[in-house]
Amino acid sequence: MNADAAEPKRGGPPGRGALAQRGAVAALAVFVERRALVMLALGFASGLPNLLIFDTLSLWLREAGLSLQVISIFALATLSYSLKFLWAPLIDRTRVPLLTGLLGHRRSWMIVLQVLLMLGLWMISGVDPARDLALMAAFAALVAFVSATQDIVIDAWRIEAAEVEKQGAMAAAYQWGYRIAMIVAGAVPLILAEAYGWSASYAVMAALMLAGVAGVLGAPREKAHAVRPIHAEGVPSRPLLELPEWLARFAVFGLGALLLGSGLAADASLLAALLAGAGAPDAGEAVRAAWAARPEGVYLQLLSVAVGLGVIVLAILPIPGVRTRPGVYLFAALGDPFRDFLVRYRGVAALILALICLYRLSDFVLNIMNPFYADLGFSKIEIAEARKVFGVVMTVLGVGLGGFLVARLGLMRALVIGAFAGPVSNLSFAWLATQGPQLWALFVAIGIDNVAGGISGTCLIAYMSSLTSAGFTATQYALFSSLYALPGKLIASQSGRIVESSAAAADAGGPISGLKALFAGLPPEAFAGAMEKSQVSPAALGAGYVLFFMYSSALGVAAVVLAFMVAGRQPEAPGGPEASGEPARGEPGDAQSRQST
Repeated sequence: MNADAAEPKRGGPPGRGALAQRGAVAALAVFVERRALVMLALGFASGLPNLLIFDTLSLWLREAGLSLQVISIFALATLSYSLKFLWAPLIDRTRVPLLTGLLGHRRSWMIVLQVLLMLGLWMISGVDPARDLALMAAFAALVAFVSATQDIVIDAWRIEAAEVEKQGAMAAAYQWGYRIAMIVAGAVPLILAEAYGWSASYAVMAALMLAGVAGVLGAPREKAHAVRPIHAEGVPSRPLLELPEWLARFAVFGLGALLLGSGLAADASLLAALLAGAGAPDAGEAVRAAWAARPEGVYLQLLSVAVGLGVIVLAILPIPGVRTRPGVYLFAALGDPFRDFLVRYRGVAALILALICLYRLSDFVLNIMNPFYADLGFSKIEIAEARKVFGVVMTVLGVGLGGFLVARLGLMRALVIGAFAGPVSNLSFAWLATQGPQLWALFVAIGIDNVAGGISGTCLIAYMSSLTSAGFTATQYALFSSLYALPGKLIASQSGRIVESSAAAADAGGPISGLKALFAGLPPEAFAGAMEKSQVSPAALGAGYVLFFMYSSALGVAAVVLAFMVAGRQPEAPGGPEASGEPARGEPGDAQSRQST
């Protein structure tokens, strides 16, 4: 039951304001619980290696004299984050010898992975990229893989350590820690490198991973972890006959992962390298060029994702009419978690998956914001102050507000509010475009957008967490978190094209030419480079941006509709799961009657 329902009446029923006040205090109290403070440290341990590999390292490589083309190849290490759901079943099913008995299933994995991260960062600190680039790349790939795996375990521990109504606060604490790590990893290594060199800098960063170790050791012991059984009864063990099947399945699985990852990363470098290794370098270069073409390359990337998923499914499916251990084990590891989700949420599973894919779509398409600010006439210093300082503060505020809404209003109500937040906040940028280079307007628009983004992101994390099932937590959440960014990555590639084509249409006297009147009174520095950069008039470029932001807001309407539909099929029980007869998270149940809080 909630705090209001459990409160005994003293001298008559309390007033409506008193009930709300006690509810608000109870919602805020979640943020200072031991588990939330642990999540702060774990969020720091998650964010630190991420930025060190995918951002800060590029400056070290550039100073070592490497070309931008070579440096960009290091970005392929991000594939580990996109594909982590493929090895998440190992985290759900595998025990760490000795440590699992001492620390529990999730904490033992976290300790092992954090030690590996410290070792990996320390090994990077000892490499000179100008001499041993391949070794540096191998260590960076190792750190990326281990870091992505750590994220799997941290997410699973967060979900299993707290009730659904506390997941918002847990997600907020994680994101706060992650933000702190991004600030540290973005500034401290550069300062240390200037004074002591890059090797010493990364050695210090390796030591900072001890913050995550402290968080794990300070975390409350988790409940006993139950591994879902794999039913291979009646299937004889024939190692010599099974070995070729294992090898063939893993080869097909690897091909599917390569296609899937190349599509998700929008980079065909690995495919081109594979073709070159097979004796077809010209074909590899053709694939790379086709991948980079606009807009046709986006369709190829989407096709690669779809084909890659199909190949992976083919690799894990049992052989029709023949039960073999490789088929049984692989399908149970990767197929059972998804089947479990479909069974528990039958009748609404497709809506839920669509909601996850579309929930943040209106935010993901905003990948041209720095050019927008520059076109509007703001200086680099003004953009940095607004985005990197004020914007971070507003994001932290929004994340905390999202956690508060989940705890105070319940998960589904907060989810609906978050669905509105993104599309509505995008309209603030359409308004900003009409204001010109007014610094106060820039701060207002960025403040609104970052608060809204923090709210919607936290609500989505809490909701995806509620969908997982005991025994499959790591695999299911890793799948959801890999899925939700996919449409945005593909559609976002068209953002710049939409702005410029809309601007050209406005100059040609099309239906949106009337928007040019909004920019008649702007100072000359607003959109001053429009003709040189985009071959359109300043007013037309402004109209193109306004139409783009309206388009990005309209993309969020589908998420709002889906949020209402899903909320209608998953009504919240006023007294919580115990009062409603809801099955505990992880138990099978009809989605029509399953409550979310």
